[in-house]
Amino acid sequence: MKLTHKFLAGAATLALTAGTAVPAFAAEKWDMPMAYSASNFHSENGVAFAECVGAGTNGEITIEVHAGGSLFAGADIKRAIQTGQVQIGERLLSGHQNESAVFGFDSIPFLAPSFDDSEKLYKAAKPKIEALLDEQNLELLYAVPWPPQGLYFKKEVNSVADMAGVKFRSYNNTTSRLAELTGMLPVTVEAAEISQAFATGVAESMVSSGATGYDRKVWESLTHFYEVDAWLPRNYVMVNQDVWADVSDANKTAIRACADEAAARGLEASKAYTQFTMDGLAAGGMTVQPAGDALMGELREIGATMTSEWLDAAGDDGAALVDDFKAMQ
Repeated sequence: MKLTHKFLAGAATLALTAGTAVPAFAAEKWDMPMAYSASNFHSENGVAFAECVGAGTNGEITIEVHAGGSLFAGADIKRAIQTGQVQIGERLLSGHQNESAVFGFDSIPFLAPSFDDSEKLYKAAKPKIEALLDEQNLELLYAVPWPPQGLYFKKEVNSVADMAGVKFRSYNNTTSRLAELTGMLPVTVEAAEISQAFATGVAESMVSSGATGYDRKVWESLTHFYEVDAWLPRNYVMVNQDVWADVSDANKTAIRACADEAAARGLEASKAYTQFTMDGLAAGGMTVQPAGDALMGELREIGATMTSEWLDAAGDDGAALVDDFKAMQ
């Protein structure tokens, strides 16, 4: 399912309404690294956002999207924005929980397992995330959730005991800890390297959305996807604050409007992509099904342990965030 045409429709409409005035000075070009493949809905959304910014600023700011980790690997993108190597980029902030446990709020197992809950949790966390990013010379523009996370394996799994010794792709503290508590062996693998890691046996399992598995055609190496709706992590688009400070007020307003559109568009795309990718995994030959009751019970016990550990690590900020979220329920 290609979403690009739908994404670009809004940007094209803005371009028509913005007019075709030529800027009085050379356009400012921003590079925007993204970790996921060009066909992934996050990347397509980023392209639509870039088109919108170009139109909304009358060409004064143009953004070139570099998908698939082609400019910087996922783990390096945030630092590249902070240090001004690029002006803007997208990163999964839960990959930086070593800097602050609060960055991992969206990867707490089973705390917010639905899109509605995920939006409430993000609303509770956003002020704290913005404050953290402000300290790191970063301005948050928008964030989009992934579909609910499930478990991929190359064999049938009915209990945690069946996971023992399996090489498990990890991408943040949460996934590494999940591997440890289930007896699996965590192996750090960037998104752009997933297909190769499974094909060569470097990894044999992962927790991720149907979108990642579909984009990477993991059915070529894996056989089972279990729906567990563990959490909905988010990708964040951020801009270097020194760069942002030099943007005119009018262009800031235009970029913020494009960012709001991207957030709403990305959310709807994530929802639509959920069932589409499940169907795609099945069409590729994978067994796609909800995890059994016994396995879910064991995973929820592990999730409770991980939640307690996260709250200890995140301190008062984490506790306040969760309290605010629960107050919205």
